[in-house]
Amino acid sequence: MPTVLIIDDNAAVAVALEVLFSLHDIAALRAASPEAGLAMLEQHSVDLVIQDMNFTADTTSGEEGTALFNAIRDRYPDLPVILLTAWTHLNAAVDLIKAGAADYLAKPWDDHKLIATVNNLIELGQAKRALQQRVQGELRQRRELERGHDLRGMVFQDPATERVIHLACQVARADVPVLISGPNGTGKERIAEIIQANSSVRNGPFVVLNCGAIPSELIEAELFGAEAGAYTGASKAREGKFEAADGGTLFLDEIGNLPLAGQMKLLRVLETGRFERLGSNRERQVKVRVVSATNADLQAMIRAGTFREDLFYRLNVIELRLPPLAARPMDILPLAMHFLGPDKQLHPDAQAALLAHQWPGNVRELKNVMMRAGLLASGDVIRVADLGLPAAAGGGNAGDEASREPDRDAISMALSRAGGVVAQAAAELGLSRQALYRRMERLGIVRP
Repeated sequence: MPTVLIIDDNAAVAVALEVLFSLHDIAALRAASPEAGLAMLEQHSVDLVIQDMNFTADTTSGEEGTALFNAIRDRYPDLPVILLTAWTHLNAAVDLIKAGAADYLAKPWDDHKLIATVNNLIELGQAKRALQQRVQGELRQRRELERGHDLRGMVFQDPATERVIHLACQVARADVPVLISGPNGTGKERIAEIIQANSSVRNGPFVVLNCGAIPSELIEAELFGAEAGAYTGASKAREGKFEAADGGTLFLDEIGNLPLAGQMKLLRVLETGRFERLGSNRERQVKVRVVSATNADLQAMIRAGTFREDLFYRLNVIELRLPPLAARPMDILPLAMHFLGPDKQLHPDAQAALLAHQWPGNVRELKNVMMRAGLLASGDVIRVADLGLPAAAGGGNAGDEASREPDRDAISMALSRAGGVVAQAAAELGLSRQALYRRMERLGIVRP
């Protein structure tokens, strides 16, 4: 049962409130003075405080109520406080609302409004505590992940990215092929590095081949090597990527660009560990962990006859899907600050613009934007104009803001991380401060 602490020196008022709350399944504690109220808070866990604004018969300034509120706010900053005030204390109550009080009610109060306000604040407090516990749990998991694994310096905060990294660390221990899918520029190679760094072949070589950057007539020589004279211009023998990666990991990026002839030979190597250099009939044996990546729809390529189905299932023993940057927005600002370096700061408006931008080029685009901004900015603070993003990315019009509409959890989490600073939370959510205030009002969210 939720519990409310009533701090009021008028016994009739306190009893009336206690009875009202009992009718709505809310427990109530009573204290007749500020000192007794503060002592009660030290001894009991409560969900909300209702306090009077005046405790001395010969004064009507509300100074006692203000002092009590400030003491509660200093000791229990997350505890919601409702002020119970006579009209003579209204100005003081309004000032305390600006200072963080949850609400005020004038005497005599409206029972329905009071109960509705109390229930809303209690529900919000419970949701906030649950959210904080969830965030703390995620932070603990992240710290455990970072302590127990080599994450190759990957910068992330979004749970979607963390899930991919956690799975990558899990599959790293299994000596099976892994396929990493996702749009270009999302960090697929870094995930491959994490797999290598946490695998049984972590001390072996990590060899990269971008299958989309090699002409089709040379891809087999790149993969398997070639003897001198095997093709025009091959003046001496050369080892291929499989030989170079022996005892380690071979990362095949853009595997969808591998021609069909190369696909057939790759399938054989995956099945047997054996291959021949071009121009040679001598078989070579290697032990290589293959990790591949693609931004293409390999299933569609299979249907079109441009990718072998048997190779797909060989490569896709385990698939990791890395979302686009726009789908993991909590990564944007940490990555931006990482690319900027410690000597630069982001203005709140620039933060809002970064969060509002859709990032079609993903992390690679963000890196380029931040490097450019760092070079061209006139000072240490990066502003919107320094980013060079489209004007609409700043989220300045109401239509854009309405379409984003963060939910209650997202707003509460942002406010919690920002320590209640609305401007900072708005920047993280990609909204203007006024838009966030409007959204909070519609959802009944009180600033912590």
